[in-house]
Order: sequence, then structure tokens, then C-alpha cells
Amino acid sequence: MRFRFTLWPTVVSVPAFIILLGLGTWQVQRLHWKENLIAERTARTTAAPIALPQASEHLSPAALDDLDFRRATATGEFRHDQEMYLAARTMEGAVGYQIVTPLQLADGSAVLVNRGWVPDIRKDPAKRADGQVSGTVTIDGAIRAPGVQHWLQPDNEPERNIWFWNDLPAMAVHAGIPPDHLVPVFLEAGPAPNPGGLPIGGQTHVTLPNDHLQYAITWYALAVGLAVIFLVYHREQKPTA
Repeated sequence: MRFRFTLWPTVVSVPAFIILLGLGTWQVQRLHWKENLIAERTARTTAAPIALPQASEHLSPAALDDLDFRRATATGEFRHDQEMYLAARTMEGAVGYQIVTPLQLADGSAVLVNRGWVPDIRKDPAKRADGQVSGTVTIDGAIRAPGVQHWLQPDNEPERNIWFWNDLPAMAVHAGIPPDHLVPVFLEAGPAPNPGGLPIGGQTHVTLPNDHLQYAITWYALAVGLAVIFLVYHREQKPTA
């Protein structure tokens, strides 16, 4: 079988083939990165709990990254009168809120605890009074670093006590927690049920969408298809008798 290659189809096809192979390889690399990230988060949330950082600690970005998703416990009393509402949170297709409540610790400091999800119709604490536990409680959950507003997220509305992202300093101010009394991370409560069933804890997302294998297969398949079309187009036909 002989081929006679032409200029412009070759000029266009060869770079396109290389790009398609590169995109497929990039998706394979992303696949391994995502698998390692999920494994690391899973290991952190299932390991033995560590102590929360002290309110006086000033954590670097690297230190916050190292603490993120690590399991921790905290003992104190909830300040339910200062709970806050993370809006536009869904669970099994239903829209609602995640409840963030200051937990007053024995040393006088406080940590903001994401207690879990409630449906929109149960946002009012009076409609879930059983879950407003009083007295000393111990929360087992995952440390989460302060949030960053992404470009698609609306601005928080502190005046309405509606929050779209975890702005730790602003939420602390809203709750009346002095900066030197604030633990510099959030604590997301684990799946242990609350009295009355609400809020529903365990909202820490360890798994992530991971479609990179399908993407890699798609790019590699397009590269193979392009190569086949290119060769068929340039194959010389045998002269007929």
C-alpha cells in the first residue's frame, strides 16, 4: 500500500493529531491527580481526630491547606441565637440552607460549625426546635479552610444573614466574635444525627466529579479517527486494467 501526501491536508492534520494526543494525555494526568486528591481527602476525614488550631494562631496558606479536610473534634456550647444561613445548598434535589453556628469553647474562644443542611421550609429555628441542642456538646467533623468567593457566586448579604460563601472574618463579625477569640478555620459536623433529624450533618464533599477517563478516551479516539481519515485520503489507488 502506497501513500502520496499532499501539502495542506498534511499541514493541518499533523498539528491537529499532536494536539489531540496532547489533550488525551493531559486528561490522563488529570485523572491520576483527581484520584489522588479523593484518596487524600478520604484518608484525612477517616483518620483519628486532631486538635483544632488555637484562636491565637495565624495560619499560613500552606498550613490551612494541610489542615483542610482533616478530622477534628470540639467541645463547647452552641450559640443558636447567632446561627447563620449558607444559601442555595441542595440535598437530593431539594433546595435549602446549611446552618453555621458558633460553638463557644471552654477557653472562651469560638469556632464556626457548619451543622448541616435544612430544607427551605425549615429554615426558621422554631420549626426544628429539637435540633437546637443546649448544654455541652462534642462535635466530630472535618476542618475546612476559610472560603474564597468564586466568580459565579453572589456577594454575601450580612444584613439579611444570608451567605453564599464561607467568609470567615465577616461571619465572625456578624456573630460578635472578636478576632482574637476566633478559631481560624471552620468545622463541618459529621453525619451523627441531630435530635429531630435537623440539621442533617455530613455535608463535607470528599468525592469529586471524575470524568477524565471518558474525556481521555474521547480525545484519543478523535486522534485515531483523524489518522485513519488522513491515511485513507492519501492512499494511492491501484490502476485498473
